[in-house]
Amino acid sequence: MQKYFAKVYVSLKPTVNDPQGLTIRGALDNLGYDTVESVRAGKYFQIEIESASERDAAESVEGMCKQLLANPVIEQYDFELTATG
Repeated sequence: MQKYFAKVYVSLKPTVNDPQGLTIRGALDNLGYDTVESVRAGKYFQIEIESASERDAAESVEGMCKQLLANPVIEQYDFELTATG
């Protein structure tokens, strides 16, 4: 068995309104960062997984994203997978 480390990024789809991002953008503007044009908020997960192969690990992470980590109706996701030892 090989250990893998997954970095999972979840964000709202571009067509979905992002009130949290709008609030953060307004706060940045108030702090003097007036060159920021837009902000999109999201989630980040770090997952350590043990698997027989990189392909199996990727399939497991993909399943986690589809079943729990992301809402496929309004969110999109991407992940990076690296062997750790």
